[in-house]
Amino acid sequence: MERIKMRMQSPQDRINNFNEVELGYNDKEALEEANRCLQCLNPRCVKGCPVNIEIPKFIKEIKEGNIEKAYEIIKNSSSLPAVCGRVCPQEKQCEGMCVKGIKGEAIAIGALERYVADCALKNNYSSVLNIEKNSKKVAIVGSGPAGLTCAGELAKNGYSVTIYEVLHEAGGVLTYGIPEFRLPKEIVKKEIESLKKLDVEIKTDIPVGNAITIDDLRKEYDYVFLGQGAGLPKFMGIPGEEGNEVFSANEILTRINLMKAYKSDSKTPIKKSKKAYVIGGGNVAMDAVRSLKRLGIEAHLMYRRGEDELPARKVEIEHAKEEGIIFDLLTNPKKILLDENNNVIGMEVIDMELSDIVDGRRSVNEKLGSEHRVDCDMVVMALGTSPNHEALKNSNIKLDEKGLIVVDELKTSLDNVYAGGDSVTGSATVILAMEAGKKAAKRIMEEL
Repeated sequence: MERIKMRMQSPQDRINNFNEVELGYNDKEALEEANRCLQCLNPRCVKGCPVNIEIPKFIKEIKEGNIEKAYEIIKNSSSLPAVCGRVCPQEKQCEGMCVKGIKGEAIAIGALERYVADCALKNNYSSVLNIEKNSKKVAIVGSGPAGLTCAGELAKNGYSVTIYEVLHEAGGVLTYGIPEFRLPKEIVKKEIESLKKLDVEIKTDIPVGNAITIDDLRKEYDYVFLGQGAGLPKFMGIPGEEGNEVFSANEILTRINLMKAYKSDSKTPIKKSKKAYVIGGGNVAMDAVRSLKRLGIEAHLMYRRGEDELPARKVEIEHAKEEGIIFDLLTNPKKILLDENNNVIGMEVIDMELSDIVDGRRSVNEKLGSEHRVDCDMVVMALGTSPNHEALKNSNIKLDEKGLIVVDELKTSLDNVYAGGDSVTGSATVILAMEAGKKAAKRIMEEL
């Protein structure tokens, strides 16, 4: 049997809305895909999952029609299955290890996880019963995937957990970073509500480092987990970056996802551009350029390497192509051109040439004499992020030369303070942040 393809909006329809592109499996499709699973005795897929979901077991329950049981199995390992089923890079993890993928197409593990999780949210399944509370208290800084996962693991084991979030809505990058067409915010809210049912308290609009310090939290709680991520955008340092219509991808995505800038009555609208360039090739770059396309903008993606080197997920690249995103590959900006009013009018760019493989990826060199101009009225930098240390004010937490928190098995230089996710590793995936949150919770429980 061939892999069951997921239904989705047509490219012509979806570029005119922010609704979810992929529509998920129905009952019949999920059963057909589940029946492709070989139920391996030594499941390689589990080893490929950062949070070690017992994949064959939950798929077996789908086959037998026990969706609630399948959900219990997934939730034993993952706090955010409806999120992971949508945004995890399964092709590099569980599906990348699937035996079926050796001579054919891997089982659609992500789509099946999403199916089970969506059924659970729709039918209000609960995976945790009879929690025995204890007297221990844990504070968590940041309500992104690392913080939410750590909170879920601790709460279902009886710990009192309070999350401190600087923004007015919880979810971190799940709420402000990933577009609605990839991850509906209603799904994120429901996943967060399921944590609140475990008595996880979430305090929003509290900037740790200013309103309250880490030392304050250490006095009030037995342990502290730092999962604030890495939200400080990087720029190229080229002339013209001070222009009025030069943005970070963070700002564009936050205004669209959190502030609904695409709506006609938005208080923070994005100026209607005619032609915009997003610089970068990762998932964030793809999210930004596809979002701009939905605003009616001629959207280009500029990346200094070739298509084979694009770090974004293949499915996102395919969707972007279908939607009419223009790829300007092997090209790099040298200068952003501004008019007398500091508005963007174009860029000076240069062609690039691929060279040898260094540290696992192709290096690139400038092609001499290939400088040329491109016209545009907006430039968006999607070059990764670095940690914002506002939360660490006066804490004396040790950092490395890159500004990342130094940890030993997720333990920081301060007693009873753990950290995990992007503030420790740099920009990474949702599932790797979840893995860190889960491991930190385990370490805290072992110590307590």
